Amino acid sequence: MSTLKTSWKSSIDNGEYRRKDSQFRNWITPDGSAGPTGQGGFIAEAGRYHLYVSLACPWAHRTLIFRMLKGLESLITVSVVHPDMHDKGWSFKHDTESEALYGTSGDNLYGSDFMSARYFDNVPDYNGAITVPVLWDKKGKVIVNNESSEIIRMFNSAFDDITGNKLDFYPPHFRSDIDEVNEFVYHNINNGVYKAGFATTQVAYEENANRLFASLKQLDDTLANQRYLVGNDITEADWRLWTTLIRFDSVYHTHFKCNLQLLQQFHHLYHYMLDLYQQPSIATTVNMAHIKRHYYASHLAINPYGIVPIGHQQDWTVDPKREHISG
Repeated sequence: MSTLKTSWKSSIDNGEYRRKDSQFRNWITPDGSAGPTGQGGFIAEAGRYHLYVSLACPWAHRTLIFRMLKGLESLITVSVVHPDMHDKGWSFKHDTESEALYGTSGDNLYGSDFMSARYFDNVPDYNGAITVPVLWDKKGKVIVNNESSEIIRMFNSAFDDITGNKLDFYPPHFRSDIDEVNEFVYHNINNGVYKAGFATTQVAYEENANRLFASLKQLDDTLANQRYLVGNDITEADWRLWTTLIRFDSVYHTHFKCNLQLLQQFHHLYHYMLDLYQQPSIATTVNMAHIKRHYYASHLAINPYGIVPIGHQQDWTVDPKREHISG
């Protein structure tokens, strides 16, 4: 019988949280040829693919953003898990109240109770981590990919000939710069909040929390002189950072003990976060009730009673124009 690796505690090494690599790495391509990793056979087609997400998960959130930005809502269907994640992992618990408040949908393909069902359908003896997002092939009934950074790259270009949407958030002339920023942001900020929050020794916590805030300060300084992370156009790098930023003051500051400063105290970074929030339709991808419920009610080793704090009401209406920045 396979053991489900759904808990962050299984990824602790010497007091420090170490994220496991994703294991399903196929790519959707315009002609079905193999991508950079995995096997071929996954051609871009309308209605063939399904996305499993949590609205709380910043990694899954990026895929929803790219699905929206690239006009893929009618081509790629979505199931949203319940925010609570306990011993059996991500659940498809669904009722009228959770749908209204948390945006849950249940497994609207197969009616499964848990996300693990998709993994075991794919690999019956699977013993890896059960994660979201999952990009599922409805035709072949297999997982295409469960690595968010690769899913957003597929969404960025694979369906362009179908949709006619030629927006490119990973343009060739900026790719090396984007890759460099992504690497810095992933290790120090995206994953940095988790390394601080899930640390089980004081040394690991302080090391990662201090690195996190030094990195936020570095980006704040960068954004004092340019509108976005790679010049004056929004790129993939901005959206990869942004899903961490919008969770920062409501979740990571308190729940993960990332409390040296609030994001609001980083002037340029904070207004950059608001700027991106106010891009067309981006707000529709954010469900703060789902976000808060997941973190505070699921990580019971950190928050034993599962109490979700009331918290502050974020003002998303602050003028994000940042006239002093070029662009």
